[in-house]
Amino acid sequence: MDNVELGDPPFGLEKEFNTLLTPDAVRFVAQLTCMFNNDVDKILWNRTARKVELDLKDSYPDFSMDTLHIRNDTSWRVAAVPRRLQNRHVDIGDTAPYQTERFHRALMSTAQGIQVDFDDGNCPTFHNQIKGIFNIYQVVHGKIPDLPPISEAPVLMLRPRAWNMVEHNMLINGRVIPGPLFDYGLLMYHIGRRLYDSECGPFFYLSKVESFLEARLWNQIFVWTEEKLSLPLGSIKATVLIESVLASFEMEEILYELRDHSAGLNCGIWDYSASFVNKFGHRPEFLLPDRSKYVNMEKHFLKSYMDLLVQTCHRRGALATGGMAALLLPKDKDCAKYQTVTAAVTRLKLFEINAGVDGFMVYDIDLVAPMQKLFQEHTNGPNQLHVIPSMTISQSDLLIMPAGGVTLFGLKYNIAVGILFIDAWLKGEGHFFYCGKVEDSATAEISRSQVWQWIRHQAKLEDDNRMVTRALVRALVQQVECQLLDESQPSDLQEERLHTASELFMEIVIKRDFPEFITTYLNLDHTFLSSKF
Repeated sequence: MDNVELGDPPFGLEKEFNTLLTPDAVRFVAQLTCMFNNDVDKILWNRTARKVELDLKDSYPDFSMDTLHIRNDTSWRVAAVPRRLQNRHVDIGDTAPYQTERFHRALMSTAQGIQVDFDDGNCPTFHNQIKGIFNIYQVVHGKIPDLPPISEAPVLMLRPRAWNMVEHNMLINGRVIPGPLFDYGLLMYHIGRRLYDSECGPFFYLSKVESFLEARLWNQIFVWTEEKLSLPLGSIKATVLIESVLASFEMEEILYELRDHSAGLNCGIWDYSASFVNKFGHRPEFLLPDRSKYVNMEKHFLKSYMDLLVQTCHRRGALATGGMAALLLPKDKDCAKYQTVTAAVTRLKLFEINAGVDGFMVYDIDLVAPMQKLFQEHTNGPNQLHVIPSMTISQSDLLIMPAGGVTLFGLKYNIAVGILFIDAWLKGEGHFFYCGKVEDSATAEISRSQVWQWIRHQAKLEDDNRMVTRALVRALVQQVECQLLDESQPSDLQEERLHTASELFMEIVIKRDFPEFITTYLNLDHTFLSSKF
């Protein structure tokens, strides 16, 4: 234990800190990290090397000939999922567990599952991580009165941070540890056995996996953990979120690597779309048009991605789930807008059901019941494993960009979402509400990605043919900041924070080289700002 250095407990969370970070729990996380730290370094290096290789050769991703034997072998299937995962119709998404009231309300809902989120919808301050993990600990161990026992509540789909994030408050051998190993290690140590004995897990969402090698690493982590905690092989199940265009070419291989531990694959829209800018944003043929007008799951590149995911999963006996409905219902159920929002979500999610998905997420808990009813009306049984799309999806299907341009509305909307996300992050929050929707790091990623790309390629506005330049964006950032200040009547501290967020947004979108993740940028390059605000 001499090689472990822990930060001080977050203010007011001394009891929670001491409950979680016991000597044995710290030892478990330390052993986990020492075992896999070098492997984490390698996958991050491999990501960089893969991008450099694509750029140097000016090449595109494709289905690898090296793994053709896995794709052509029709004999393998993933292990059957436990009873509690056979129906994945509706999960509640972006549920940051440090938000106790929302977390408890989700547990009392009729949803099939809860995405217990330490990633996209969460800001990973030490306070939020400790409080969130402690809240889960309390729930799983039945310490919260008036909540259903864990065996009767929606299943907890635990989503640790992605590999791009670190935990600043724990060092091993003088290095901060990978964020996902901190989250996963504490969760498994404290609740893994309890979840397994209750037939409720442990179940995970794995974010931002880019290749089958990363899936292999997670599988090795699962096997190591099962041996350490005396759990049967295959006890841990995980749904991989296919959020990178590179991963879309390796879906079968990802399932194969996790075949003993797979709970399927998930397809979303905004992180996946942002990955095109991340990997190819400097190439003009990958100019992504205005997302507010021209990008949705019905577009060919996204429909092909969803069809391939459903086909791949169902061929191998794995569940395929869709993304999260971000729209929020108004409080007045009798108002016209309530019906409009319900109809909009219904149309989008019926499109996914007809594509064969086995489930999806909603943010608004009041949308759970109508979306479950949608599944009951349009499908038979707990899932659609029998639906296997017959089309052939090619490289070009996955890489073709939709037609369309850039609007002034879309540019200003992206700027506002980017600024407000950074503002939320600086006050320790991972999501916020804007224009009737929940926005999180996924929508912040696509927002700042598009602005960066439009400046880079000097895109022209459809409205008046003006070119998107740094000067134009700077003027619009100032305009949006003033509008947001006028709408909120902030205190001096809030005004300073919003101004700082505006400056940071501008800094990010004019970088010569594209910053890979906005969360990494804020978490590593501007760590000091969170304590200031």
